[in-house]
Amino acid sequence: MASIVEQYKKENAWGLLSSIDIYDCDPDKIRSKEAIIEYVSRLCELIEMKQYGEAMVVHFGKGKTEGFSLVQLIETSLISGHFANETNRAFIDIFSCKLYDPEKAARFSMEFFGGTHYRLNTLIRK
Repeated sequence: MASIVEQYKKENAWGLLSSIDIYDCDPDKIRSKEAIIEYVSRLCELIEMKQYGEAMVVHFGKGKTEGFSLVQLIETSLISGHFANETNRAFIDIFSCKLYDPEKAARFSMEFFGGTHYRLNTLIRK
């Protein structure tokens, strides 16, 4: 995280966006509204973000796009996600103007959803 922290401070950043793609997730976890709600609550605790209201978790779509989608407002922005039933993948986005550790969030997310590996992309917002 040191390089992200340094870059964040050096560039006088407004926020940090992390996009986490998780592969080969546990099908039972990504198809469970309750598990997704538990996940976002635990993630917020881990990265020290304060939830604003209840998480919105809705199942919709057909075929390739079918699965739950998640939106959780946080006091410093939001966490969103889509869980693809057809491929057992999870796509999580965390945006916050409060600095957090994206690697820590990605590892936790992969472990929570039982994935085999993940891809993390980060972007400093100015």
